[in-house]
Amino acid sequence: MAESQNTEYKEVWKDDYLKWICGFANSQGGTLYIGVDDNGKVIGLTNEKKLLEDLPNKIASGLGIITEINSRRKNGLDYIEINVSKSIPPISYHGEFYVRSGATNQKLTGTALIDFISKKTGVHWEDGIAEGITVDDLDEESFKIFRKEALLQKRMSEADLNVSNRELLEKLNLVVGEKLKRTAVLLFHKNPSVIQMGSHVQVGLFSNADVLYHDMLEGSLISTAYKIVDLIYWKYLKAKISFQHDRRVETYPFARIAVREAIFNAIVHNCYMYGAPIQIRIQKDEMIISNTCILPEGWSLNTLTKSHTSIPYNPVMANVFYRAGFIEHWGRGIEKIFSACREIGAEPPEYELIGNILRLHLKALPSAIIEEDKILKNQTALIGNDGNDFGNDNRKIGNDGNDFGNDNHGIGNDGNDFGNDNHEIGNDGNDFGNDNHEIGNDGNDFGNEDIEERVISILRATPNISLEQIAQETKLSKRTISRLTKRLIDENKIKRIGNTRTGHWKVN
Repeated sequence: MAESQNTEYKEVWKDDYLKWICGFANSQGGTLYIGVDDNGKVIGLTNEKKLLEDLPNKIASGLGIITEINSRRKNGLDYIEINVSKSIPPISYHGEFYVRSGATNQKLTGTALIDFISKKTGVHWEDGIAEGITVDDLDEESFKIFRKEALLQKRMSEADLNVSNRELLEKLNLVVGEKLKRTAVLLFHKNPSVIQMGSHVQVGLFSNADVLYHDMLEGSLISTAYKIVDLIYWKYLKAKISFQHDRRVETYPFARIAVREAIFNAIVHNCYMYGAPIQIRIQKDEMIISNTCILPEGWSLNTLTKSHTSIPYNPVMANVFYRAGFIEHWGRGIEKIFSACREIGAEPPEYELIGNILRLHLKALPSAIIEEDKILKNQTALIGNDGNDFGNDNRKIGNDGNDFGNDNHGIGNDGNDFGNDNHEIGNDGNDFGNDNHEIGNDGNDFGNEDIEERVISILRATPNISLEQIAQETKLSKRTISRLTKRLIDENKIKRIGNTRTGHWKVN
């Protein structure tokens, strides 16, 4: 029998072979034979009796474990069999950790060692202590988003949410004593890179190998999750327009539910200690979502694509996402991805695992693919805490604490306030208040909920967008958009902060 994952042959005993026993204990267990050559042939021992006396003490004192040691005999030759059981706690030899990899013994260092210890102890890097960071350092807007979504999804009661930020973190198991877990920082800090570089999400539109434009979402994972799907559908994807019974129908190349589930899965299951960002690569025929991944022990890609129990890599983070209504607890995320793709008629998605990188390939619906680019080539934009907005006009959009301009200024082109129904807005000479007229040139009134939701999604993804840009995006007239935004303001669904040139929109 050849050497394998669970079998090792040694002709004589050397104390250095305690490393091999350590490797077996830290893996699936195994058997070490002494007095056997590399081919599995028994060659015998001259000191068998002494080894039987010495080995139990050597193993116990050197590794802290008890093994089964047996005397064996074959063809008149004596040899020793050492049976090593799998250890639940991690085992070290002189402060170093070893595991079996195929038929070899591997010393663990760096992130591989951290991950090994995490698996053995059940404490992931993400749940370690974030030294030097307090609740006061966290982002208030991220807490507001969480409270709003958790209440809306009925995943937490109003009483549970109407507490201090500190108490809320305690309810979410994000503190240890007086200190924050790293997960709390990742979820609620406006700049998670303060504890680990690469704790952000990158989105890019590609044409072959060329990047047409991209975004880096560097804020808290809560704020990123809240805005990223809207950002992708507004800025990166273009719908094919058709009409059914005079109703405008938008068909996107990727199922929105599938995209949402895939991105949220990547965030929750990402191994942040590796310092590699989650990447979303968008091409005309597919969307590739990548994250660092450590599968549960015994799992494979085949396990992922079948019905399975929910075993999140970051269970504490997963609980927060569940409370916010971003994910379900039942391990149905991948099932929902496949189902959503199937419903729109797209090909089934494909998973691939390259080292520690898990990639999901979402296939575009061929009939919805549009060849032309939506936005000018080489437009690069940053979103998050870097202070730049979507374009290159040097306007601020980050979390620097400054207002977006003079709130006392008007928003139209005539110098009048936004909310004054007695004044005109824009250059069309009409005021907001004439509800007896049709809206725009399409003959539709404000009852089209699809248009309303579309506009709200655009405003959430791009707070500093102008009425003209909204009109271009929705294929409606500026007058229509003016009336719609006025109504949404009156209904307290949105708010305009600042003036036309330097202000921004806020979705309530």
